Parts: sequence; C-alpha cells; structure tokens
Amino acid sequence: MSDDRFVVAPEVVRKMLDEQFPEWKDLPLRCVENEGWDNKTLRLGDDLKVRLPNAAGYVPQVEKEFKWLPKLANQLPVAIPEPVALGKPSADYPWPWSVYRWIEGQTVSAATISDMNVFAKDLAGYLHALWAADTTGGPIAGDHNFHRGGDLSVYDEETRFFLAGVTGDIDAKAALMIWARALQSKWTKPAVWVQGDLSTGNILTRNGRLSAVIDFGLCTIGDPACDLVITWKFFSGANREFFKTMVDVDQPTWHCAMGWTLWKAIRTLYYAKQDNIPEEQQAAKAVIEAVLSDANLTGIKT
Repeated sequence: MSDDRFVVAPEVVRKMLDEQFPEWKDLPLRCVENEGWDNKTLRLGDDLKVRLPNAAGYVPQVEKEFKWLPKLANQLPVAIPEPVALGKPSADYPWPWSVYRWIEGQTVSAATISDMNVFAKDLAGYLHALWAADTTGGPIAGDHNFHRGGDLSVYDEETRFFLAGVTGDIDAKAALMIWARALQSKWTKPAVWVQGDLSTGNILTRNGRLSAVIDFGLCTIGDPACDLVITWKFFSGANREFFKTMVDVDQPTWHCAMGWTLWKAIRTLYYAKQDNIPEEQQAAKAVIEAVLSDANLTGIKT
C-alpha cells in the first residue's frame, strides 16, 4: 500500500509554534508513541498536543473538529478532544493544523479494562449520547470523511475487487453474501452524529473504565452503522452479545455494520498480502471470521 503522507519534522513544528504562538515557546515538544495515521501528533508540555494532517485528504478534518467538538463536548458522557488553537500553513508546512488539550488515558485493550461488560455498557452509552446530540447544521458524509456515515455502496466496486484477491484466504462466498445484504440495508431514521472511526486506537480508559474518545476527523451526520465496527474488532463471545444488546439498534443497521467491517478488513487483508505483512493478515482474517461466524445467512443471495 503506497504511503504518500507528508513528513513534517518536529523542528518544523517547533518553528511554527514559536512564530504563531510565542506564549508556548518554553514548553517542550516531543513525539508520542501512537500518533495515528491521518495526523502527526506531538505532545506540547504536559497539557497540550499538536496535530498536523499527514496528507491533503485529511486537511478538512482540522477546521471541522475545531468547529464541532466544542458543541459536542457538553452532550457526551466522556471526554473528547478540546481544540485550543488553530495553526496556519507556513513555508515549510502547507496546511492548517491544530493544538488541543492533552487527554490522559490508556488506549483500550483487554488489559486496560476492569470489567468487559461494564465497558460495553459505557461504550453503548457513549454511542446513544452521540446519536442523541443536536445535528443542526452538521456536516454531511462525503469525500471529506471518506463517506463514513454515508452510503456503503460507494465501496462496492472496491470491495469486490479486494475480495477477488483474497478468495483463497477466507470464505469469499459467505463474505459476498454478507456484503450484498449490507448494501440492501438502509438507515431510515433521521441522520445522527457519527464519530466515523470508533476504533481501539481512538478509545481511552482510566482506572479500568471508558474515559475518552478521541479523533473526530471523520465525524459527520448520517447512518451510525460504521461506528459499530468495533463489535467484531474488539468484543467476542458473551461480551459481544451484551454490547449488541446495550446498543440496541435494528437488524438492518447490524447488517450494514457488518458490511463496513468487511470492507475495511478485506481491504486490509488484500494490502497485507501484497506487502507480505503476516501479523496484519492474521488480524484482518480474525475480524472477517468474527463477522462470518456472527452472520445468519439463511435465505441470503448474492
């Protein structure tokens, strides 16, 4: 998979900070361990972080977060990023960038959670609050957020192409049946807020409990099915069933969520094979198998 991301050096970020926000010139700047894919992230002092888009396609996220996160913050039960300052392009960096409050916490994993069912209930509660938040004037799904919250059919041709390349690795027939069903499953209720990338890397815990959700760059107003991918990427067994019960959406939404999950996992598996990355292949196959094992395919046709 090609990497056309813009590489920005810490010294360039330091220079922009000093020029545009001299009040922070004495704060140390350092890289973070998990900075994500869409943005380069650096910690500024103890209380701030700097995020800079890594490619042109991620640039719209900057001002969108700056506008909408403050409006969402008091409607949600856990912490979300708090924008502090909006940086301007420079001779060394071509796009706007932003400064946020630093949020303490551990990226979620089985090891950081005290009780998986409590976590499932808390995460479902966060989703219900997000879906109940005021959508007035909110952004509509499109190119700016890679169609998260929009119509899954945008990725139909791509998914079928990738699926053809991994037919020897998974039950491709079953996957295609699930995909076809997902395409037919539509959200018929009013559009709601969608976080757009509710993955383990964007969920934080403290003291064994859900404490924050970060990275709203893909947020939009639309169909919430894409926010349910974590059902199969993180939960398993009885914990998965409990989470599904707590989320409590209709069956077409679950079908569409399976489609979003397969799209990303099949895409990941395809590129991991191309790049010969065994651990990514294994992880993608595990997600696909989780979806396949959870799907009732009786009466489904491609």
